[in-house]
Amino acid sequence: QVQLVESGGELVQAGGSLRLSCAASGRSFSRYFHGMGWFRQAPGKERDIVAAINWNGENTYYVDAVKGRFTISRDNAKNTVYLQLNSLKPEDTAVYYCAAANLPGILLRANDYAYWGQGTQVTVSS
Repeated sequence: QVQLVESGGELVQAGGSLRLSCAASGRSFSRYFHGMGWFRQAPGKERDIVAAINWNGENTYYVDAVKGRFTISRDNAKNTVYLQLNSLKPEDTAVYYCAAANLPGILLRANDYAYWGQGTQVTVSS
């Protein structure tokens, strides 16, 4: 059974930093979870892509709103994908979800991902 478990979300002041982690189990991480992504959903809004990474970490994507502030990475030996959040702003407040797909490449659509974590709350105070 595939399981994704996020951690690291918390309340932080504007300008602060957090590191979100997503631990995967149930499948060989590098062989099965080719595309990994982080999405976020604020109250009353849709779930949107934040960042995505391919199987070996050589290719990444960031939505314009987080470019230069967030960094996605993966450690296949630890079956974990990370999202480093720096220079946080109140508008970054949302539930952050990790997602995994067995499709290659950088995946930007929620429908491309077969597996989802339960989400972790990030709240940025002004």
